[in-house]
Amino acid sequence: MTILIAEIGQNHNGDIGLAKELISAAKTNGADIAKFQFYDARALFSAKDNPWYDYNIKTELSYRDVEILFDYCTKADIEFMVSSFDVERLKFVESLGVSRHKVASRSIADPDLINTALGTGKEVYISLGHWKDEEFPVFSQPGDAKYLYCVSKYPTEIEDIKFKSVSFDRYDGFSDHTIGIDIAKVAIARGAKIIEKHFTLDHKMYGPDHSCSMLPDELAELDRFRKSIEPSIN
Repeated sequence: MTILIAEIGQNHNGDIGLAKELISAAKTNGADIAKFQFYDARALFSAKDNPWYDYNIKTELSYRDVEILFDYCTKADIEFMVSSFDVERLKFVESLGVSRHKVASRSIADPDLINTALGTGKEVYISLGHWKDEEFPVFSQPGDAKYLYCVSKYPTEIEDIKFKSVSFDRYDGFSDHTIGIDIAKVAIARGAKIIEKHFTLDHKMYGPDHSCSMLPDELAELDRFRKSIEPSIN
């Protein structure tokens, strides 16, 4: 069955209490994985021409925050995952015992990060929103790479999705930034084995990703949809 990833990302707004609420809502409404982003904000983001720079700083998770969220996911019986944006942070989450790793689109040009992830021997989900070549990237470290079709626009307009040229026999899944869940449903029906989509409790919350995130009832509908069509696509 298709794996559903509730991409909480920065939608916790720097509030660990809200992060826990999002984890609980993700579990209740059918997600398999609750996912976060783990970065050094000042190293990753530029203050120049970035209206969200202060927000990026505020939503940076500390190592202790990640430990707390990992433990909370474990108790809630939902898999914890992060996009780590440097090798040090990736090694830290590996030491916690995560089941797999995620490489964000913007990290596709960081071979050290990706090779370190592949070297763990675990599945590594790699979004290709910033990858422009027709052939998938090749890394020096062999491993279990799972590639996600992705358009790195927030939100992504429906006309920017080019499923006609995308085979989910080739791609393993879809990282979705469109508004609503219709396109995610199309991807599932076309054979996507992984769906990653931003998740929020309220579209009106402050932050760049809330408006194009799915709500709990949309996640629940996506869960029902994947279960209902599974017999027809397997």
